[in-house]
Amino acid sequence: MGPSVKFLVENIYTMAELKMTGNCLKGSRPLLSFDEHFNTKLHYSLLKELLIQIFDVPNHHPKTQPFFDHIYTFTILDNRIWFRNFQILTEDGGLAEIGPRFVLNPIKIFTDSFGGEVLWENPTYVSPVKFRHSLKKNNTSKYMNKMDQKIIQKVNKPKESYSLNPMDEIFKGDPLEKAIELQQKETKDIQTNNNKQKK
Repeated sequence: MGPSVKFLVENIYTMAELKMTGNCLKGSRPLLSFDEHFNTKLHYSLLKELLIQIFDVPNHHPKTQPFFDHIYTFTILDNRIWFRNFQILTEDGGLAEIGPRFVLNPIKIFTDSFGGEVLWENPTYVSPVKFRHSLKKNNTSKYMNKMDQKIIQKVNKPKESYSLNPMDEIFKGDPLEKAIELQQKETKDIQTNNNKQKK
């Protein structure tokens, strides 16, 4: 019997994790609320019918209470179906979320039960393995960029951070020794200049 749909269930938050203040009776029937986008495309209409068959509780079912005190909402956003569970607080439509909540990412719709011809395939679906692979690839490219930047920095780094001015240190140490060092340096510079001029 078909059709059937294959989902990837993402971002599951249980009632224990959410710790919300709402509450509903065990065994009470839920109202189902669907986003208007379910009527825009054919595959969304089919998904709506499948979700109704899964979550809807028939009237006068022996294991349920004969009234409604919570509502399941199904909303389409980013090509995914977002599920929320709310308690009905007041008759005028006041709601409080009680959880759980999750996201259904549709992958394929089949003609038969979990197989057969593919009626529809999600073009935007990326498997978790491919997603992790792309993240890993991005991290390695970041590392390579970092290493390239280090090499460029080494190449462009000047040999001297700044040129020292000998006059800055003229008052440090013994003045007589400094004067002799400066005089020797000047005589060396004069000799090298004279040698260059002779050549």
